[in-house]
Amino acid sequence: MARTVYVPVLPTTRAARRAYEHVDATVRRRIEPLWTLVPRVGPERLRDAPPVSEPETDETLLSDWLTPRVNDLIETMGDNPGWVDAAHVERLIHGSADSLWHLAVGSRLRLVTGPERAPRHQRYAADLAFLSGRSLGIRLTLHEPLDPHGSLRPQLLDLIDRLCLPPSRLDLILDLGPVTDAGEAVKTALIAIDLLGALVPWRTLVLAAGAFPRVMDDIDMQPTRTAVRHDRRLHHLVRTARPELTRRIVYGDYSVEHACSANIAPVRQPGPGWSLLRYTTPDGFLIARAPTRGPDHVSRVRAQARWIVEHNGFRGLGDPGHAEGERWLRACAYGDGSKGSGNAETWLRAGHTQHMDFVGRLLTGAL
Repeated sequence: MARTVYVPVLPTTRAARRAYEHVDATVRRRIEPLWTLVPRVGPERLRDAPPVSEPETDETLLSDWLTPRVNDLIETMGDNPGWVDAAHVERLIHGSADSLWHLAVGSRLRLVTGPERAPRHQRYAADLAFLSGRSLGIRLTLHEPLDPHGSLRPQLLDLIDRLCLPPSRLDLILDLGPVTDAGEAVKTALIAIDLLGALVPWRTLVLAAGAFPRVMDDIDMQPTRTAVRHDRRLHHLVRTARPELTRRIVYGDYSVEHACSANIAPVRQPGPGWSLLRYTTPDGFLIARAPTRGPDHVSRVRAQARWIVEHNGFRGLGDPGHAEGERWLRACAYGDGSKGSGNAETWLRAGHTQHMDFVGRLLTGAL
């Protein structure tokens, strides 16, 4: 079986699921997504701590809401492997138990836990991993600076002991979250790799980070711009510093969404009237604000798409590595009428597809 080279960290939204389905099949065989089940209700969750007061209080409503979403995810993944992090829904055990059991035994998806989670949730995830015969992911959300003499290493050792699974059934996911300075983030990454990566012979060691900006200042005044891919720079620095681990550390990123996007419940009210077209180049993101409504919004969307396809970072349809994302953007840029101009969800889906295709091809040597 081909070695996994890429772990895109994705929210379980329809846009992300459909994006994955549109990734070229040869690339899809070499990537294993880490899906985060988004919360059903409530304010944005923190990355590594449960809310003081649990916003989700209705076990039945959670179960009814979660079941079809898990079924959709299983259908999306088919026979392909990946991970699922249920941190935002697992605290209501009766509301989430059926869905998590279905994930564990009815797909090739593996569950995720972490040292900060309640022991009963850690135990349930480990039990499901044991029943499924597959591995269990341990996701560590890292902050800068990481204290090599702090409590994280003993916490991780204690968790491994309580999970009662051999290291060959454990995956370590080192998650730096949003990165805005690769030079600073690499210090945390290297300490974590040296301190925790060598703790046991992990089945898989993943390093994940995200660089897509959450807030863009003056977006009204500057509706097109480029943003640096600090996540890619981080991985390059790590591989330069630890060349002997190049094949062992699996590349992970948050694609074309901010690293906190999976911590937010679905929005049901109308958006701000605009969204973003996104395109990934080797070193950056091309970002174009486009209107989602208004009398002339279609022509303005197409103009923004043309800015991307006419940028020197865009891979033309005759270039190696072009795929569904490039085809959609070009059709949008030079189309006619409203058909094919898309909406906010379409633009996000196209951005995810193009990013995963491109990164996957780079990491497999196809580009």
